[in-house]
Amino acid sequence: MSTYRDLTIPREGSTSAREILSRGLGTLVEDFRRLPPDLAPAGRSRTALAAVKRALAQVLREDPGAAFTVLRRPTVGVLIRALRGQRPGSPRVSRWVDELTATLALELAALGALPAAIETPAPKHVPCLSRGMVFVTPGGVDALRFSRGEVAWDSSAGPHVVDLASDDASLWQAYLPVAGETYLALFDNNPLALDEAHPDKDGNALDLGGRSAETWAAALREALGLIEEHLPTLHGEFALYIQQLVPVGFDDHAHLSASYQEAIGTIYLSLHPRLMTMAEALVHEFSHNKLNALFEADPVLENAFSPLFASPVRPDPRPLHGVLLAVHAFLPVARLYEKMIEAGHPFAERPDFLERFEAIKEKNREGAATVLDNGQFTPIGESLADEIRRWVAHFQ
Repeated sequence: MSTYRDLTIPREGSTSAREILSRGLGTLVEDFRRLPPDLAPAGRSRTALAAVKRALAQVLREDPGAAFTVLRRPTVGVLIRALRGQRPGSPRVSRWVDELTATLALELAALGALPAAIETPAPKHVPCLSRGMVFVTPGGVDALRFSRGEVAWDSSAGPHVVDLASDDASLWQAYLPVAGETYLALFDNNPLALDEAHPDKDGNALDLGGRSAETWAAALREALGLIEEHLPTLHGEFALYIQQLVPVGFDDHAHLSASYQEAIGTIYLSLHPRLMTMAEALVHEFSHNKLNALFEADPVLENAFSPLFASPVRPDPRPLHGVLLAVHAFLPVARLYEKMIEAGHPFAERPDFLERFEAIKEKNREGAATVLDNGQFTPIGESLADEIRRWVAHFQ
C-alpha cells in the first residue's frame, strides 16, 4: 500500500483522500461478499441476501460506477460494517441483514442498475440517498419487490407499484439538501448510533432540538462556506466523503459531535449559534471520517488499543487510537484558524478567536507528543506520524 504525505491537511490537487476512500470501498466489497448466508434466517431473508449478492456482483462487473456509488452510501456501508463478526441467530442481526438487503436493492433500483427484480423482507423504513428519500413501508406489508425504478408490494387492497421518481406518499423526503451531495438527515439507520464511548454523552439520537430543518441547513451551509473559502482543498475532500449530517440537538453552550468507523460518510453534530463552533465540528468530524477510511485499509498503529494514555481533549484515559484521531482532527482545525488570520477575516480580530487558536495548538502539541513518543507505527502510520511532526512544528 502506498504511503501518503498529506493525510491530515491536503495539498492542492491531492488525491490521497480519494485513494484511501477507494481502498476502503474495496474492503467493504469483500466484507459484503463474505457475509455468511446463515446470518439471515432461512426463507425470504436468506433468499434475499443471496439475490442481492448476485445482483451486486453483476453490477460490479457491468457497471462498477453504479456499484461503488451504492456502496459509498453511508446508509449501506454502516450495515455491512456493523455485521462484521456477528453470529447468526440474534434477532438484532437478522433485522440488520433485512435492512441491508432492502436498502441495497432500493439504491440499485433507484439508479436503474438492478439487473433483475428482487423480493426482500419489508423493514419499516428503507433509506435511499440516491433519491434523497426514505421508503416508508405501509402497515401489514411483509415483502417488497424491487425492480428498475420501482418498488412494489401486495396488500389487502391488491398489488401496488410505485415509481421511485414520483411524489408518492410512501416516499418520505427525509434528506434536506445542504451542499452538493451532502444532506441534513431526518432519518438515521445506523444501528450503532446509541453506542457511545465518550463519558459525557449518551449516544447520538436524531434530534432537531426544537429548530426547523431549514434553520439547521442554513447554519451548516454557512459553516461549509467558511471552510470552502479558507480550506478549499479540504472542502473538496469533505464533499467527496460526507453525504449526511445527522442533527443531535441544540445547545447554546456545549457542543457535541461524533462519527463512527462503521458509518463513514456520516457526521453527528448538535446545532450551536456560533459559526466557528459549527465549522470546527465539521472539519474535526470529517477528519475522523478520513482517518476511519484509512483504518479500513491499514491499522496505522500496532499498539492502537492498549495501553491507555491521558488525552488532551478527553477527561478519560484513551488508547493511542483515540489520541491519534484527536490530533489528526485538530491540526486542520488549527489550519482553518491560521488561514482566516492570514486572510484578515473579521473573526480573527477578536481576542476569543486568538485564544481559541492558541488553545488548539497547545492541545495538538500535547496530543502529538503522546502519540509520537509511544506509537508503534505501520509504514503507512510512519508517513502520517511524519506529517503530524511537520505540522506541529509549523504551528510552534
